[in-house]
Amino acid sequence: MAAPLVATVVAAHRAPGHPPIRIETGQALMLGRADTDWPQFTWVVRDDGLGGWVPTSLLQRVAGDPARAVARDAYDTTELAADAGARVRLHRLLADWWWAEDDHGTRGWIPARVLASPAPAGTTD
Repeated sequence: MAAPLVATVVAAHRAPGHPPIRIETGQALMLGRADTDWPQFTWVVRDDGLGGWVPTSLLQRVAGDPARAVARDAYDTTELAADAGARVRLHRLLADWWWAEDDHGTRGWIPARVLASPAPAGTTD
């Protein structure tokens, strides 16, 4: 098994002002626009009216209805707030974002571009 990866945050990241959402595999969603800063993400809205940015690769468009999609996989839009200099453990890379964990055990997505190059745990101490 590979050693876990860690990285140092080189630029602070703050979560957006809207609440995070979770989508489930097979969940029907309304499609919005692609993000201009992160074009690999699409705004989606659940049936309850809550929305969030989801990697487009996780969406299967509904044939005959360009405004609808079905989730190919579960996804949680929670972002990890972190200050420059913080160290985070990296768990999964998706669409240029890492699912990461800080020293307090808080987990969420953080953009790869705010992190120094990941290294195996214990090699960056």
